Amino acid sequence: MSLKDQFEAAIADSKNLPERPDNMTLLKIYALYKQGSSGDVQDKRPGFTDMVGRAKWDAWNELKGTSTDDAMQQYVDLIDSLK
Repeated sequence: MSLKDQFEAAIADSKNLPERPDNMTLLKIYALYKQGSSGDVQDKRPGFTDMVGRAKWDAWNELKGTSTDDAMQQYVDLIDSLK
């Protein structure tokens, strides 16, 4: 199974986890997903009134420079550990 296939399977698995992860883990899942599917963040950081958007942007921005393949593998590993 290719890394792309594993990534797609992990995305599907992430919707059926036995319990909801804590907020920090959810941010990590989001950031790895975005880095693995879109690469480095390009948009401007949301304003201070959008606290959730800002937290997501910050988490994604921390992965800047991480290759999409590396982010995909980390995403797969994280979802596997939560199953």
